[in-house]
Amino acid sequence: MHQDQSPRRPQSPAARRPPRTASAPLAAALLILVPVLGGLTACEGQSEPAAPPAPATPGAAGVGDPYFPGLGNGGYDVTHYGLTLDYTPATGRLDATTRITARARQRLSSFNLDLAGLTVGRVTVDGEPARVRRAEAELTLVPHAAIGRDATFRTVVRYSGVPRVMLDSDRVREGWLRDGKRSVALGQPRGSMAWFPGNHHPSDKAAYDIKVTVPKGQQAISNGELTRVRTAGGRTAFSWHCAEPMASYLATVAVGPYRTKTSRTRTPGPAGIQVHTAVDPQVAASGDGLVKRIPAVMKWGERTFGPYPFSATGVIIGRPGDADYNLETQNRPFLPGPSGVEILVHELAHQWFGNSVTPKSWRDMWLNEGFAEYAEWLWAEDMNGVPAKSSFDRAYDDPENWGFPPARPPNAAQLLGRPVYGRGAMVLHQLRRAVGDEEFFALLRGWARAYRHGNASTADFTAFAQKRTDRDLTPLWDTWLYGSGKPPRPAV
Repeated sequence: MHQDQSPRRPQSPAARRPPRTASAPLAAALLILVPVLGGLTACEGQSEPAAPPAPATPGAAGVGDPYFPGLGNGGYDVTHYGLTLDYTPATGRLDATTRITARARQRLSSFNLDLAGLTVGRVTVDGEPARVRRAEAELTLVPHAAIGRDATFRTVVRYSGVPRVMLDSDRVREGWLRDGKRSVALGQPRGSMAWFPGNHHPSDKAAYDIKVTVPKGQQAISNGELTRVRTAGGRTAFSWHCAEPMASYLATVAVGPYRTKTSRTRTPGPAGIQVHTAVDPQVAASGDGLVKRIPAVMKWGERTFGPYPFSATGVIIGRPGDADYNLETQNRPFLPGPSGVEILVHELAHQWFGNSVTPKSWRDMWLNEGFAEYAEWLWAEDMNGVPAKSSFDRAYDDPENWGFPPARPPNAAQLLGRPVYGRGAMVLHQLRRAVGDEEFFALLRGWARAYRHGNASTADFTAFAQKRTDRDLTPLWDTWLYGSGKPPRPAV
């Protein structure tokens, strides 16, 4: 957080000539061979009849996440979302079309999308109208014909209404948060279904194109690179392109009278990285100061974690009260008001750990938050001379960090509890102590590289660390990652 057949051509005279007559010996030989060949054709030359295709079955209405079993959907993987959003801040009304390109993982008789609220209009699958059934936040789509396994199919959903605010398991607001002319969409863990239909689980990442049209004078900021701004008829359309895969909970739209700036870094690559920042004018004095820290934080992050994994970066700084928390929305985190540089470090570190390397399930959240908190400790060590051991000691002495093991939050309400952050960071510091700085930082960079733009679990990380360091780290995992009690304070 923080195909027509051509008509037959007439034969040429040569083609109409009678065939030559075979000589007598050759004809006799042919008479002997024909029965033999005929027998082979009848007995061995015929192929087995093709097996009938597997019957088409419905895709599952959830992926079985340990905390949110109804989130996401089975039977297909999304490769691209195309969102066209027309938004009127004065009324809060959204008129939208979502185009989903996906690949079937089974023969599908039907499949599901997650959408909370909003009125669904016309729905098509591969250009044909599809039947739609709705049960709360589940849309079941029945296409005109079954979708074959491994087939790529395209779904278009038109919908409208006022997107809702949702409350997550710890009663924190998410979804579409609106205050007058300002709105921001925040999706962790379920809120993205409040403004577009999709496969809303972090295990199914996709590329995005997001076009947002708002009244002239308003800004609409989203993920990826800003590719076009066009004003006509008193309204302005902002087009954003996110080429790298993104989990839906990291998608965002922020609408308001933001002051924006777009630039590019000189590296990496000939085009560099697009830097797009947006600051609410009410906090411009302090917000602009934080924006100026982005280049230094990015440079430090690349030195510490390896190459930045995206083609765009930046930040959105709103007003206090716009949301109840910071969120690492992909490419440009959302901050509800200016903050210290440590928060910026935390949210930009998530671009490596959480956004590029994304958890397979919500149980793996310490791979996001423990890593980002440890990034704060490393920043303090490198930039302020505060040893990471001092940060560890403070976390060790905080009783809020010992409620449960970081890899095993007891329920969805504790998904973002303090142990996921503080004790998660302690796990990494103990790993650093066990293997030494050289191996530890090589491991961090190797992890970010090996799972770049993919999904990973806690088991993937522990296996990766043990293989990379060629050490048995089981006691460390048992004590710090999975242990239920508070272990003795390390001597060093």
